[in-house]
Amino acid sequence: MHSWRRILSLLALLSSAVAVPAPSAVTPAPAASPTVPYASDDPNLPLWNENENIVPEPMRGTLGSSVLGPQNIPIELQNPDLFAPPTTDSGSVPNYKWPFSLSHNRLQTGGWARQQNVNAMSIATALAGVNMRLEVGAIREMHWHNDGEWAYIIQGDLRISTVTPEGQVYVGDVSQGDIWYFPAGYPHSIQAKNTTAGGAEFLLVFDSGTFSEDSTFLLTDWLAHVPKEVIAKNFQVNISAFDHIPASELYIFPSAPPPVNVESDMVVPNNTPMPFTFAMSQVNATQASGGSYKVVDSRTFPISTTVCSAEVTVEVGGMRELHWHPTEPEWTYFISGEARITVYASSAQATTMNFQAGDIAYIPPSFGHYVENTGNSTLQFLEIFRSGLFQDISLTQWLALTPPELVKAHLGLDDATIASFSRVKQEVVGPTY
Repeated sequence: MHSWRRILSLLALLSSAVAVPAPSAVTPAPAASPTVPYASDDPNLPLWNENENIVPEPMRGTLGSSVLGPQNIPIELQNPDLFAPPTTDSGSVPNYKWPFSLSHNRLQTGGWARQQNVNAMSIATALAGVNMRLEVGAIREMHWHNDGEWAYIIQGDLRISTVTPEGQVYVGDVSQGDIWYFPAGYPHSIQAKNTTAGGAEFLLVFDSGTFSEDSTFLLTDWLAHVPKEVIAKNFQVNISAFDHIPASELYIFPSAPPPVNVESDMVVPNNTPMPFTFAMSQVNATQASGGSYKVVDSRTFPISTTVCSAEVTVEVGGMRELHWHPTEPEWTYFISGEARITVYASSAQATTMNFQAGDIAYIPPSFGHYVENTGNSTLQFLEIFRSGLFQDISLTQWLALTPPELVKAHLGLDDATIASFSRVKQEVVGPTY
């Protein structure tokens, strides 16, 4: 009898131990607070422009101080965001600006050439550029390179020619806004026509940062270093035929202009499977809210397998939208106008620089950036890539297509703001008021 009582007491004790407690009052969670401070609303516009008649000072708000030593005022006027940087700049990004005006110019009878490569701008490891001028009839002598050559005509008209390893030939004309491409090792020539009074000026971009215009393979330089007996044997003619070949390279030299009709300049009709020129000037630009853009890559210009490009215009107050290029660097050439770029290099590193016509920017792969028109006229520039295909990722499109709660959790934006983001790339956006 006593044992049953002990068992019943033990069961009662266990039952009380596992009983569900009575519900308690619900306590609301504490209000959300930022994990880090909110970003500053301080204005970060350029503090002056190159045309102002001032002595610039490296001061922004309460930061900085005056200069007591000597100043190079013209350079400081051109670079307000380097001299008095936005407060959003941070860390140290390698220099990504090079003005062609600082490049040593090679002067020849009939034209000139100046270059930018990794020696001028160490960050530019994948692409290099040359700016070249030819007077009417002048020839950039027949030559070839270890690297692929892409070109854009800044002004004037030119005739180019090339021969392929299969013995096929192409001769063609290009005008302002057009492009050409020669694969590495393909021999070619460039000559200014007489259809414009001043001849021509053009931009060359090579698919290697170490390219040097002074290290090309030149027809005259080669033959000047081959015994004439060997030359005569090669061409199967009398040695006297070579009495007047140059003793050194010509590089750029004057000549009579080519005939007006390109067909009359051909030894045989063009027989390459693909053209080596492309009339980019005839491509209709896509209009955007802040300007326009047109892209030419291997999908429209198939021979250009290692270099592609976009031509962009940005109206006053507009901006090439925040974006990046996933795998390839961007070599940017400014044709007209004034701009600024902020490059974000990860790890809290960002630097803002200012650009004028004739300047080059080089932006490594995946570095976030924008290009803003800071002048009072249309900004025009080229984006050039070491790739056969143009690719970019738009920050706005990325956020617009991401689950809204994720965006809200990162940036604290409201639903209406997130819903307003464009789900298609804008490329060039207009000003906000």
